[in-house]
Amino acid sequence: MMMTNKRRILVVDDHLIVREGLKLIFETEENYEVVGEAENGEKALELIEELKPDVVLMDLKMPKRSGLEAIRVLKEKNNPVPIIILTTFNDDKLIREGLSLGAKGYLLKDSTREELIRTVESSIRGEILLQPEISRSIFGSKDEPERRDNLINNSITERELFVLQAVARGCTSKQIAFDMGISERTVKAHLTNIYGKLKVESRSEAVAVAIENGIIHVEK
Repeated sequence: MMMTNKRRILVVDDHLIVREGLKLIFETEENYEVVGEAENGEKALELIEELKPDVVLMDLKMPKRSGLEAIRVLKEKNNPVPIIILTTFNDDKLIREGLSLGAKGYLLKDSTREELIRTVESSIRGEILLQPEISRSIFGSKDEPERRDNLINNSITERELFVLQAVARGCTSKQIAFDMGISERTVKAHLTNIYGKLKVESRSEAVAVAIENGIIHVEK
């Protein structure tokens, strides 16, 4: 029997047309397969336990149990499955909450095939990939210079700020290491320090907390 190493995707959205559209995209990609779909957070939690997908594309506003509630449950259970938030521009507060709970990134529901695949791959690698146009919409109006200066002076170093800003742009550890002229191991050490100072556990949480508190900004 022939073995495959396809990426196993679970699609969660209460709109059938969104689920069907995403399935169609993945069906034309030989390295991916949609192993299940759910119309609410309750069903999503059941399928995550049953199917053990490699990544979950999760809408936030759904009946019975929202995507945000499902993400919160997964965090409480320490379930490491990568979550990518499916969103529109009017879900700013929910997206921030989802990222703070550990979601790996977010995508507009009309994202291109390339953006979708790139974000899925980044999440599976444990990295975060944020679309700048969404980040500006969500966080662009947040500007707390006094609080930012206090945090920088008391905690975050300039090199850590560089790393945070690069992560917010979607750069990988390898890219950051090249730009800074340091090793990937040193980049990971910076990230570990950042996690400790911001009291977070992932890149997505670090970026969400840093942007929301004005520690870094999303470049235009």
